[in-house]
Amino acid sequence: MKEFQGKQPNQFQLPDQISRLGELAYNLWWVWEKEAQKLFTLIDEHLWEETYHNPVLFLRQVERSHLNAVTYDLFYMETYQRVMNKFDNYMNEEDTWFKEKHAELKNWPIAYFSSEFGLHETLPIYAGGLGVLSGDHVKEASDLGLPFVAMGFLYTQGYFSQHITEDGWQEARQSDLKFDNLPVFPILKEDGSPITISVDLPGREVHARIWEIRVGRVPLYLLDSNVEENNEEDKKLTARLYSSDLDLRISQEIILGIGGVRALRVLGYNPGVWHMNEGHSAFLSFERIRERVSGGQSFEDAQQSVIQNNVFTTHTPVPAGNDEFPLWLMDKYFSNYWLELGLDREKFISIAHRQLSWGESFSMPVLALGMSKYANGVSELHGHVARKMWQFLWPKKKVEDVPISHITNGVHTGTWLARRLKDLFDMYLPENWWNRIDDPAIWENVIDIPNEELWEVRKHLKRKLVAYMRDRARQQWKNDGVHPVQVVASGTLLDPYALTIGFARRFATYKRAELILTDMDRLLKLINQPNRPVQIIFAGKAHPADEPGKLLIQEVYRKVKASENGGRLVFLEDYDMNLGRYLTQGVDVWLNTPRRPNEASGTSGQKAALNGVLNLSIMDGWWREGYNGKNGWAIGEDKDYEDPAIQDSEDLESLYSLLENEIIPLYYDQRPSDKMPVEWVQYTKECIRTLAPRFSMRRMVKEYAEDLYLPVIQAKSKS
Repeated sequence: MKEFQGKQPNQFQLPDQISRLGELAYNLWWVWEKEAQKLFTLIDEHLWEETYHNPVLFLRQVERSHLNAVTYDLFYMETYQRVMNKFDNYMNEEDTWFKEKHAELKNWPIAYFSSEFGLHETLPIYAGGLGVLSGDHVKEASDLGLPFVAMGFLYTQGYFSQHITEDGWQEARQSDLKFDNLPVFPILKEDGSPITISVDLPGREVHARIWEIRVGRVPLYLLDSNVEENNEEDKKLTARLYSSDLDLRISQEIILGIGGVRALRVLGYNPGVWHMNEGHSAFLSFERIRERVSGGQSFEDAQQSVIQNNVFTTHTPVPAGNDEFPLWLMDKYFSNYWLELGLDREKFISIAHRQLSWGESFSMPVLALGMSKYANGVSELHGHVARKMWQFLWPKKKVEDVPISHITNGVHTGTWLARRLKDLFDMYLPENWWNRIDDPAIWENVIDIPNEELWEVRKHLKRKLVAYMRDRARQQWKNDGVHPVQVVASGTLLDPYALTIGFARRFATYKRAELILTDMDRLLKLINQPNRPVQIIFAGKAHPADEPGKLLIQEVYRKVKASENGGRLVFLEDYDMNLGRYLTQGVDVWLNTPRRPNEASGTSGQKAALNGVLNLSIMDGWWREGYNGKNGWAIGEDKDYEDPAIQDSEDLESLYSLLENEIIPLYYDQRPSDKMPVEWVQYTKECIRTLAPRFSMRRMVKEYAEDLYLPVIQAKSKS
């Protein structure tokens, strides 16, 4: 793996005894190392919260007296030394999984391209599940010691902040990120000037500078077009995620794909694998072909060479999730570029041509599939759906023979596991459990955890969630002057001891957030039962251009505000990774109601399961593989429907029936001497035991390495 480029800013005036806090702030290892975060909270816990857990901004603002004080605190200094030793050991570790298993391939970097990376709430350069998965993938690549390098965008405005009006309408608020206050730094030349790359767009050359985020042992490079050489419009090309403007979108994907290859070349990388996480970066194949054609190869030979070490992961069975560009747009942006490939227009367009209802298109997933040695979906069911969806590209093959495999998603344990649960696992799991997260045998020991201790931790996490929500509502009322009914809708009346259900995800219509609200009379009877109340927390954003999604939020919010639910229905605005941690750790039940088979995988339920939260989900995505009858509940049947109305009706009846006849009684009625619900705790143990190892990011990245990356690298190393 190539050494990190550039130089970390030396901007903190810290006491010599704790001078390495600045170094720690610029490596996101602290995100998943809970004790490292304590080094900041022990200095000034209020400021840590006020800076939204941003160590760079924290060190810029903290009072010198607070820094001096901890240098005289024996407990703090012991913690500091222990954390820094652990950090050094991690960064210099020689016996990582990859080095032990595949040391001979360490000089073939794996280049991972994604349009978004969800690493931490400090860095809002992600929109949702795809980005969080990308961030978790990079973190686990670091943990396993893979020779990994990642490429994406440093969006100058990040993703939008969500505000919900009194009437329930989503407002998108944008603000410029201040890079100086983030754990990112520019890649510089020896003379101190920034390293840049450029791509050709119609009638001009567009430049982008390169930034770096250190994610443990992995460098994540991010492109930013807000540079002096560009005109004012081009400076905004990397301002926001997922614009609905086609010119802006194709420009971004040219910068990511073509510019990303050029950036890695400038930095000295010659990857053995090029992994496209979704189709946004698929133009990278053209740039890699262009390099070879300019060196004298024919297009056909160059294409075959490029295919051999490309990997593509498709994430969506929903057509709207796949980028398709009209042919006139391809003419506008590529009429000069295809000449550099040695092609004419007809040949170029034919590479990814697709006929759709609205006309002819150039399809990014078709391009990625055609240019990749290996392709995969993100769950077993999604693999089947993807093979059926793209069979037309292999018309002579049966659906089951279409060359799209599956690797089911997972989550990064260190990022998403609650600290109190980790402490409990440290007590009852084998000593080396943290290094064997994906080993099911390790998790058999969960059965031996005393019921009372596990239940106490689960109660603590729910109290923590409710306290956080109340504080958020208080700040919202204080700072934004919202209507009192919105304060109630934000969770001020929640009971920390009532059965609590969480529903948090992107508000797309196929996810059916409104399903549980369809029969309000029946729902009100459920949530308002004397001595057996039920609370439901909703959270999520709709894309700013998704009008049906925003209308869905409004529909849900209006029902949340209704007085007859007694404050037991809640909508939390501005869903992000921080709120996601509180919810997936603190609720009792995680609800997921997509219209099958549109949920490719889903990972929020995996984060919840890791923390002992029981899933109540449609048999779609990962849950179809994870459910065993004793670790949660399955809504509806494991089958497909021709009629969506029948599907909705049957799923709704199943959902209500499970709540009325199984879930609520299990939580409230099975309590000897009115104490903990013993059978519920058994479900919790079974949930953790069966799901934590199987749906870990460690298992997932090992599968990517052994099933996709290593075959590519081994073939390349022998050629």
